[in-house]
Amino acid sequence: MRKKLSTALRQKKLYLLDMDGTLYLGDRLFEDTLPFLHALKDHGARPVYLTNNSSRSTEAYVDKLARLGIRASAEDFFTSTDAACAWLKHRYGGNGIYALGTASFRTQLAAEGLPVRDSLTDDVDCLLLGYDTELTYQKLVDACKLLKRGVLYLATNPDLVCPTEFGYVPDCGSLTQALEHATGRMPTVIGKPQPQMALLAMDKYGCTKEETILVGDRLYTDIACGVSAGIDTVLVFSGEARPEDLLKSKVKPAFTAAGVGELLEALDPAHRP
Repeated sequence: MRKKLSTALRQKKLYLLDMDGTLYLGDRLFEDTLPFLHALKDHGARPVYLTNNSSRSTEAYVDKLARLGIRASAEDFFTSTDAACAWLKHRYGGNGIYALGTASFRTQLAAEGLPVRDSLTDDVDCLLLGYDTELTYQKLVDACKLLKRGVLYLATNPDLVCPTEFGYVPDCGSLTQALEHATGRMPTVIGKPQPQMALLAMDKYGCTKEETILVGDRLYTDIACGVSAGIDTVLVFSGEARPEDLLKSKVKPAFTAAGVGELLEALDPAHRP
Protein backbone atom coordinates (compact mmCIF):
# COMPACT_ATOMS: atom_id res chain seq x y z
CA MET A 1 0.00 0.00 0.00
CA ARG A 2 2.83 2.43 0.91
CA LYS A 3 4.61 1.89 -2.43
CA LYS A 4 1.38 2.36 -4.39
CA LEU A 5 0.57 5.51 -2.39
CA SER A 6 4.03 6.94 -3.01
CA THR A 7 3.76 6.29 -6.74
CA ALA A 8 0.31 7.86 -6.95
CA LEU A 9 1.23 10.97 -4.96
CA ARG A 10 4.29 11.69 -7.07
CA GLN A 11 2.16 11.69 -10.24
CA LYS A 12 -0.22 14.38 -8.99
CA LYS A 13 -0.02 18.07 -9.88
CA LEU A 14 -3.12 19.29 -8.04
CA TYR A 15 -3.84 18.44 -4.40
CA LEU A 16 -7.36 19.36 -3.29
CA LEU A 17 -6.97 19.59 0.48
CA ASP A 18 -9.70 19.70 3.06
CA MET A 19 -8.58 21.88 5.96
CA ASP A 20 -10.26 21.38 9.35
CA GLY A 21 -9.52 17.84 10.50
CA THR A 22 -6.96 17.35 7.72
CA LEU A 23 -4.40 20.14 8.12
CA TYR A 24 -5.44 21.41 11.55
CA LEU A 25 -8.03 21.14 14.30
CA GLY A 26 -9.50 24.45 15.40
CA ASP A 27 -6.45 26.66 15.93
CA ARG A 28 -3.97 23.79 16.29
CA LEU A 29 -1.87 23.10 13.22
CA PHE A 30 -0.80 19.47 12.86
CA GLU A 31 2.97 19.21 13.20
CA ASP A 32 3.45 17.60 9.78
CA THR A 33 1.30 20.08 7.84
CA LEU A 34 3.97 22.64 6.96
CA PRO A 35 6.58 20.04 5.90
CA PHE A 36 3.89 18.32 3.84
CA LEU A 37 2.94 21.55 2.03
CA HIS A 38 6.60 22.32 1.39
CA ALA A 39 7.11 18.81 -0.02
CA LEU A 40 4.20 19.33 -2.43
CA LYS A 41 5.79 22.46 -3.81
CA ASP A 42 9.18 20.75 -4.04
CA HIS A 43 7.52 18.12 -6.24
CA GLY A 44 5.91 20.78 -8.45
CA ALA A 45 2.39 20.15 -7.14
CA ARG A 46 -0.13 22.84 -6.23
CA PRO A 47 -2.12 22.67 -2.99
CA VAL A 48 -5.66 24.07 -3.21
CA TYR A 49 -7.75 24.37 -0.07
CA LEU A 50 -11.20 22.88 -0.62
CA THR A 51 -13.64 23.39 2.23
CA ASN A 52 -17.34 22.98 2.92
CA ASN A 53 -17.16 25.49 5.77
CA SER A 54 -19.17 28.50 4.57
CA SER A 55 -18.94 30.46 7.83
CA ARG A 56 -15.75 32.28 6.77
CA SER A 57 -14.93 34.36 3.72
CA THR A 58 -11.92 33.47 1.58
CA GLU A 59 -10.08 36.44 3.06
CA ALA A 60 -10.79 35.14 6.55
CA TYR A 61 -9.32 31.78 5.59
CA VAL A 62 -6.20 33.47 4.19
CA ASP A 63 -5.82 35.27 7.52
CA LYS A 64 -6.40 32.11 9.55
CA LEU A 65 -3.81 30.10 7.63
CA ALA A 66 -1.37 32.99 8.00
CA ARG A 67 -1.84 32.89 11.78
CA LEU A 68 -1.09 29.17 11.67
CA GLY A 69 2.05 29.80 9.62
CA ILE A 70 0.74 28.85 6.15
CA ARG A 71 1.24 31.41 3.40
CA ALA A 72 -1.68 31.40 0.96
CA SER A 73 -3.63 33.75 -1.30
CA ALA A 74 -7.28 33.90 -2.26
CA GLU A 75 -6.42 32.01 -5.46
CA ASP A 76 -5.47 28.99 -3.36
CA PHE A 77 -9.03 28.41 -2.06
CA PHE A 78 -12.25 26.96 -3.38
CA THR A 79 -15.07 26.94 -0.83
CA SER A 80 -18.68 25.77 -0.74
CA THR A 81 -19.65 29.45 -0.88
CA ASP A 82 -17.75 29.75 -4.17
CA ALA A 83 -19.62 26.68 -5.41
CA ALA A 84 -22.95 28.15 -4.25
CA CYS A 85 -22.25 31.39 -6.11
CA ALA A 86 -21.43 29.47 -9.30
CA TRP A 87 -24.59 27.33 -8.94
CA LEU A 88 -26.86 30.30 -8.34
CA LYS A 89 -25.40 32.35 -11.19
CA HIS A 90 -26.03 29.54 -13.67
CA ARG A 91 -29.30 28.07 -12.40
CA TYR A 92 -31.17 30.60 -10.27
CA GLY A 93 -33.38 33.17 -11.93
CA GLY A 94 -35.45 34.30 -8.96
CA ASN A 95 -35.84 37.59 -7.14
CA GLY A 96 -34.54 37.22 -3.59
CA ILE A 97 -32.31 34.87 -1.58
CA TYR A 98 -32.57 34.50 2.19
CA ALA A 99 -29.01 33.53 3.09
CA LEU A 100 -29.05 31.83 6.50
CA GLY A 101 -25.40 32.13 7.46
CA THR A 102 -22.74 34.43 8.82
CA ALA A 103 -22.32 38.08 7.86
CA SER A 104 -19.24 37.20 5.78
CA PHE A 105 -21.25 34.51 3.97
CA ARG A 106 -23.94 37.03 3.00
CA THR A 107 -21.33 39.63 2.04
CA GLN A 108 -19.61 37.24 -0.37
CA LEU A 109 -22.91 36.30 -2.01
CA ALA A 110 -23.89 39.97 -2.40
CA ALA A 111 -20.45 40.82 -3.80
CA GLU A 112 -21.13 38.30 -6.58
CA GLY A 113 -24.23 40.26 -7.56
CA LEU A 114 -26.76 37.85 -6.06
CA PRO A 115 -30.00 39.31 -4.64
CA VAL A 116 -29.39 38.59 -0.95
CA ARG A 117 -32.09 39.53 1.56
CA ASP A 118 -31.67 39.87 5.33
CA SER A 119 -35.37 39.61 6.13
CA LEU A 120 -38.51 37.84 4.92
CA THR A 121 -39.43 40.24 2.14
CA ASP A 122 -42.20 39.25 -0.25
CA ASP A 123 -39.76 38.63 -3.11
CA VAL A 124 -37.73 35.96 -1.29
CA ASP A 125 -38.08 32.74 -3.27
CA CYS A 126 -34.93 30.90 -2.21
CA LEU A 127 -33.47 29.76 1.12
CA LEU A 128 -29.72 29.14 1.09
CA LEU A 129 -28.48 27.50 4.28
CA GLY A 130 -24.82 27.68 5.29
CA TYR A 131 -22.74 26.80 8.33
CA ASP A 132 -23.86 29.59 10.65
CA THR A 133 -21.66 30.28 13.67
CA GLU A 134 -23.87 33.35 14.30
CA LEU A 135 -27.10 31.34 14.40
CA THR A 136 -30.14 32.76 16.21
CA TYR A 137 -33.48 31.11 16.88
CA GLN A 138 -35.18 33.80 14.82
CA LYS A 139 -33.24 32.64 11.76
CA LEU A 140 -34.62 29.13 12.26
CA VAL A 141 -38.14 30.53 12.57
CA ASP A 142 -37.63 32.51 9.36
CA ALA A 143 -36.37 29.37 7.61
CA CYS A 144 -39.44 27.40 8.69
CA LYS A 145 -41.74 30.12 7.36
CA LEU A 146 -39.96 30.11 4.02
CA LEU A 147 -39.98 26.34 3.70
CA LYS A 148 -43.70 26.24 4.44
CA ARG A 149 -44.03 28.86 1.68
CA GLY A 150 -42.45 26.38 -0.74
CA VAL A 151 -39.32 28.33 -1.73
CA LEU A 152 -36.30 26.81 -3.43
CA TYR A 153 -34.17 25.23 -0.68
CA LEU A 154 -30.39 24.90 -0.99
CA ALA A 155 -27.56 24.10 1.44
CA THR A 156 -23.84 24.62 1.07
CA ASN A 157 -22.95 21.28 2.63
CA PRO A 158 -24.33 18.24 4.49
CA ASP A 159 -21.59 18.03 7.18
CA LEU A 160 -23.23 17.01 10.45
CA VAL A 161 -20.45 18.31 12.68
CA CYS A 162 -17.44 20.60 12.57
CA PRO A 163 -14.33 19.33 14.41
CA THR A 164 -12.79 21.43 17.18
CA GLU A 165 -9.96 20.91 19.62
CA PHE A 166 -12.43 19.72 22.28
CA GLY A 167 -14.63 17.55 20.04
CA TYR A 168 -17.41 18.53 17.63
CA VAL A 169 -20.06 21.22 17.19
CA PRO A 170 -23.17 21.13 14.95
CA ASP A 171 -22.52 21.98 11.30
CA CYS A 172 -24.86 22.74 8.42
CA GLY A 173 -26.08 19.15 8.11
CA SER A 174 -27.34 19.17 11.68
CA LEU A 175 -29.38 22.28 10.92
CA THR A 176 -30.90 20.68 7.83
CA GLN A 177 -32.03 17.74 9.98
CA ALA A 178 -33.56 20.05 12.57
CA LEU A 179 -35.45 21.89 9.84
CA GLU A 180 -36.56 18.59 8.31
CA HIS A 181 -38.16 17.61 11.63
CA ALA A 182 -39.97 20.96 11.68
CA THR A 183 -41.02 21.21 8.02
CA GLY A 184 -40.53 17.84 6.34
CA ARG A 185 -38.18 19.34 3.73
CA MET A 186 -34.53 18.63 2.90
CA PRO A 187 -32.32 20.84 0.69
CA THR A 188 -30.43 20.37 -2.53
CA VAL A 189 -26.77 20.27 -1.48
CA ILE A 190 -24.26 22.27 -3.53
CA GLY A 191 -20.85 21.61 -1.91
CA LYS A 192 -19.11 18.32 -1.16
CA PRO A 193 -20.10 15.49 -1.74
CA GLN A 194 -21.32 16.87 -5.06
CA PRO A 195 -18.56 16.45 -7.69
CA GLN A 196 -18.84 20.03 -8.93
CA MET A 197 -16.44 21.43 -6.34
CA ALA A 198 -13.64 19.15 -7.49
CA LEU A 199 -14.50 19.50 -11.18
CA LEU A 200 -14.63 23.30 -11.01
CA ALA A 201 -11.29 23.35 -9.19
CA MET A 202 -9.67 21.14 -11.85
CA ASP A 203 -11.02 23.41 -14.57
CA LYS A 204 -9.81 26.53 -12.76
CA TYR A 205 -6.27 25.24 -12.28
CA GLY A 206 -5.98 23.43 -15.61
CA CYS A 207 -5.43 19.89 -14.37
CA THR A 208 -6.85 16.55 -15.51
CA LYS A 209 -8.49 13.93 -13.33
CA GLU A 210 -5.35 11.81 -13.55
CA GLU A 211 -3.27 14.72 -12.24
CA THR A 212 -5.58 15.47 -9.29
CA ILE A 213 -6.04 13.95 -5.84
CA LEU A 214 -8.36 14.91 -2.97
CA VAL A 215 -7.33 14.54 0.68
CA GLY A 216 -9.91 14.77 3.46
CA ASP A 217 -11.14 13.39 6.77
CA ARG A 218 -14.80 12.72 5.95
CA LEU A 219 -16.11 9.81 3.94
CA TYR A 220 -19.54 11.21 3.16
CA THR A 221 -18.35 14.62 1.93
CA ASP A 222 -14.64 14.75 1.06
CA ILE A 223 -14.13 11.23 -0.25
CA ALA A 224 -17.58 11.01 -1.82
CA CYS A 225 -16.86 14.23 -3.73
CA GLY A 226 -13.61 12.87 -5.13
CA VAL A 227 -15.08 9.50 -6.01
CA SER A 228 -18.03 11.16 -7.78
CA ALA A 229 -15.60 13.39 -9.70
CA GLY A 230 -13.55 10.38 -10.80
CA ILE A 231 -10.29 11.29 -9.07
CA ASP A 232 -8.02 9.56 -6.55
CA THR A 233 -8.73 10.20 -2.89
CA VAL A 234 -6.96 9.80 0.44
CA LEU A 235 -8.95 9.44 3.66
CA VAL A 236 -7.00 10.65 6.70
CA PHE A 237 -7.92 9.60 10.23
CA SER A 238 -6.87 12.87 11.88
CA GLY A 239 -10.37 14.35 11.94
CA GLU A 240 -13.87 12.90 11.90
CA ALA A 241 -13.50 9.50 10.20
CA ARG A 242 -12.28 6.40 12.01
CA PRO A 243 -11.08 3.09 10.51
CA GLU A 244 -14.27 1.36 11.64
CA ASP A 245 -16.32 3.93 9.67
CA LEU A 246 -14.59 2.80 6.49
CA LEU A 247 -15.67 -0.79 7.06
CA LYS A 248 -19.34 0.27 7.10
CA SER A 249 -19.16 2.78 4.26
CA LYS A 250 -20.15 2.18 0.64
CA VAL A 251 -17.82 5.04 -0.31
CA LYS A 252 -14.24 3.81 -0.52
CA PRO A 253 -11.11 5.99 -0.89
CA ALA A 254 -8.22 4.95 -3.10
CA PHE A 255 -5.90 5.26 -0.11
CA THR A 256 -5.98 5.80 3.65
CA ALA A 257 -3.46 7.44 5.98
CA ALA A 258 -3.20 8.30 9.64
CA GLY A 259 -2.65 11.93 8.65
CA VAL A 260 -0.69 14.17 6.31
CA GLY A 261 2.52 13.03 8.00
CA GLU A 262 2.09 9.65 6.33
CA LEU A 263 1.62 11.39 2.98
CA LEU A 264 4.77 13.41 3.63
CA GLU A 265 6.67 10.19 4.30
CA ALA A 266 5.34 8.67 1.06
CA LEU A 267 6.39 11.74 -0.92
CA ASP A 268 9.76 12.15 0.76
CA PRO A 269 11.18 9.10 2.56
CA ALA A 270 13.81 11.35 4.15
CA HIS A 271 11.08 12.42 6.59
CA ARG A 272 10.45 8.83 7.71
CA PRO A 273 10.65 8.62 11.53
